[in-house]
Amino acid sequence: MTQSHPVSVGNVSAILPLTVADLRRRAAELLPEIARGASERERNRQLPHEEIRRLAAARLLTFRIPVAYGGSGSSVREVVQFIIDLAAVDSNIAQSLRASFLFVDGLLARSSEAERQLWFSRYLAGEVFGNAGWEIGGANGAIASRIVREGDHFRVNGSKYYSTGSLYSRWIFVVALDENERPVFFVLPHDREGLELVDDFDAMGQRLTASGTTNLNNVIVYQDEIQTIEHDETKRSIVTPFAQIYLGAVEAGIARNVLVDAVNFARERARPIKHSSASRSVDDPYVEHAVGEISARAFAAEAVILRAADTIDAAWAAGLDEPSVTRAAVDVAQAQYVAIESALAAAELLFDVGGASTTKRGYNLDRHWRNARTVANHNPRDWKAAVVGAYRLKGTAPPLSGLF
Repeated sequence: MTQSHPVSVGNVSAILPLTVADLRRRAAELLPEIARGASERERNRQLPHEEIRRLAAARLLTFRIPVAYGGSGSSVREVVQFIIDLAAVDSNIAQSLRASFLFVDGLLARSSEAERQLWFSRYLAGEVFGNAGWEIGGANGAIASRIVREGDHFRVNGSKYYSTGSLYSRWIFVVALDENERPVFFVLPHDREGLELVDDFDAMGQRLTASGTTNLNNVIVYQDEIQTIEHDETKRSIVTPFAQIYLGAVEAGIARNVLVDAVNFARERARPIKHSSASRSVDDPYVEHAVGEISARAFAAEAVILRAADTIDAAWAAGLDEPSVTRAAVDVAQAQYVAIESALAAAELLFDVGGASTTKRGYNLDRHWRNARTVANHNPRDWKAAVVGAYRLKGTAPPLSGLF
């Protein structure tokens, strides 16, 4: 008999369903509270365990869960808008929750009813999901972790990196190769014996995303933890454009956060330089220009990301046929390019709003550029532009690499 891990998901049937409007109201109440401590948390490296717990408890990770399962059944555009709003107050938290949102859309894209019932109920009970898929050391994203059968269960060994959000999560999504070199996907509870989560992420930005090492030391994996994911390398999944638009949404949120800091700094802290024509920084024409350009770039980033989200929604409406999913991949790629460029430029322009004081470590204004740059390095933006160009020129579909 296959042993299963114990789990308590609460009395989900007794949970009152929430509409998208309900979730928006909850977000409007909670996000300002999260915003107040964001800069200090990053400066002092205080991991946002409590903030993520509150977001999950408020069911703000459940936007995309269908109404039939107790969720709000939101569109992709609606959940992407929330991700932008969240990233605009704390991009570390937004990035940390990427695996949670992707897992929901993965369940929507595949047909296992039992898995949907199980995992959606856990989301509604306020549980959080992390990722342990990527590894370092191998070329082209090669996976070295191995999973082997041992009687009625399995054992997995390996080491992962970029385990985004895992330190904050109840469940960890993992991939390893079996004896036939085929990828096997499974979900483990965070406290499983032999599963070691290490807080060693040392990037210059997004420092609180808990994207460090996950060690798998002969970890047992039960049969019911294996996910029924068809890994077809010849077919594009709608989940990959969603995974990429998520990164673009984080960039758009960072750009909006830059605008907030630029306006506040100009109003409250900046002073005109000696030869300025103005007696107040808010009247200085170059400060006005800098803030205006930041605003335009933040506006552009959000607009293109939401436009691309509409294309993903259109693909769902079209039954996920190949042309609609390909179009979604192309639109997301070009939207990502614009969002990355906009966030990086806005973060640089922020230092034109004030003088030398803008560089004080206490203000932590450099976090915006560091965070935008770190998110951008997930997928080089030049590849995004080149892939879109090839599609326009020759009708070449984007690569099936999981990054388009």
